[in-house]
Amino acid sequence: MLRTANLALLILYPIAWFAPLLRAGLLPVFGLSEISIISGLQSLWDTDPALALLVTFLAIFAPYLKTIGLALIHFGQLRRRTLPALEILGKLAMADVFLIALYVVLVKGAGYVTVETGWGLYLFTACVLTSIGISHLTRRR
Repeated sequence: MLRTANLALLILYPIAWFAPLLRAGLLPVFGLSEISIISGLQSLWDTDPALALLVTFLAIFAPYLKTIGLALIHFGQLRRRTLPALEILGKLAMADVFLIALYVVLVKGAGYVTVETGWGLYLFTACVLTSIGISHLTRRR
């Protein structure tokens, strides 16, 4: 079951990266723009490339590499003693920090911004929580 759940994350993470996390706009009268992880990163690349590179690694590459590493352990292609390194990589997978940073940027317009959650936020949160659970259960095995 851990194998299947972990392999599902290899498909679900990319979907979550492009799914709408939030819909935000200046007052509800002017319409709402959908924001995904990828669109947020694209905006960040325009303003601060160094920070965008760091956030790209922490929000996209680190969780995906951790998931691949866990799959390799589950299929006997990687030794279990690499699990501590994967856990460190998992700690670097700061997807939640990216989401908090996104909220801060959106709320800077205090009072004039309307924010609604999108289904991608729930999917992405489920992926992160599932990955944490799989890592914990793999360590216990």
